[in-house]
Amino acid sequence: MDRLTAMRVFVAVASNGSFSATADQLDMSRAMVTRYVGTLEQWLGARLLQRTTRSVTLTDAGETCLRRSQQMLALVDDVEQETSRHDTALRGQLRVTCSISFAYAQLAAVLSDFLKLHPQLKIDLNASEGALNLVEARIDLAIRISAEPDPTLIGRVLAPCASVLVATPDYLAAQGTPSVPADLETHQCLSFANFGKSTWSLRRGEESCEVRVRSQLSANEATALLQAALAGGGVAMQPTYLANPHLASGRLLAVLPEWQPPDMSIYALYPSRRHLSPAVRALLDFLVQRFASLPW
Repeated sequence: MDRLTAMRVFVAVASNGSFSATADQLDMSRAMVTRYVGTLEQWLGARLLQRTTRSVTLTDAGETCLRRSQQMLALVDDVEQETSRHDTALRGQLRVTCSISFAYAQLAAVLSDFLKLHPQLKIDLNASEGALNLVEARIDLAIRISAEPDPTLIGRVLAPCASVLVATPDYLAAQGTPSVPADLETHQCLSFANFGKSTWSLRRGEESCEVRVRSQLSANEATALLQAALAGGGVAMQPTYLANPHLASGRLLAVLPEWQPPDMSIYALYPSRRHLSPAVRALLDFLVQRFASLPW
């Protein structure tokens, strides 16, 4: 079996802590993942992983092999980049991560358009709400919405990200339309579980305020809160990239439209400027150009 592929599989298992998760990530059977790891162990004559029903951990030999495998794979990637400089076609695979809502509303379609221009390139999109370690997860590019991105990463602003308060016409007809921020205290508010769950910050020009809200339903993901709002569940704070189509159709109405939640930015984040592959550079430029043309 290909020893380089075996190293890649082993590094993925060590990162994921799971044979099943690695099989899903690499789009191969669990048996094949096990076979690659077994081949590497046989080649090196050492057990690399301790396997139990609950976890997969590295042995001492596994720690050494992981470090050396990562170095070897990085060297292989550098050689491939060096030898392909005279070939303008982009090849290989990029690993990209972003939130579920942004993947759904924007990024999946944008990446599809990018791949049409580069048919020999592959992209693995990890849509999740968890904060991944880009180095450990071998992520080439992370798209994050934040006011203050991780200072240990290199960041490039792609676009602004505004938010808006929304609710359905039926909900507002039944419960009344808020006219000042304090009115939100008497409404059902659909909140994010991981920030601003009970306090919403709003601003109008130079004026700002904080409102205590009661939230019978909270979630860690924006599209879930959007669906709850569309079902008449209450007032939701939504990014405009999700809310705008429903505002345009009339399914949702803006609540307190003169008051806005704090603006954030959409960032492209990557671990280092060194050895940035041509494919990552091309994708960055494509994202900047595409998002600059959208009516945020």
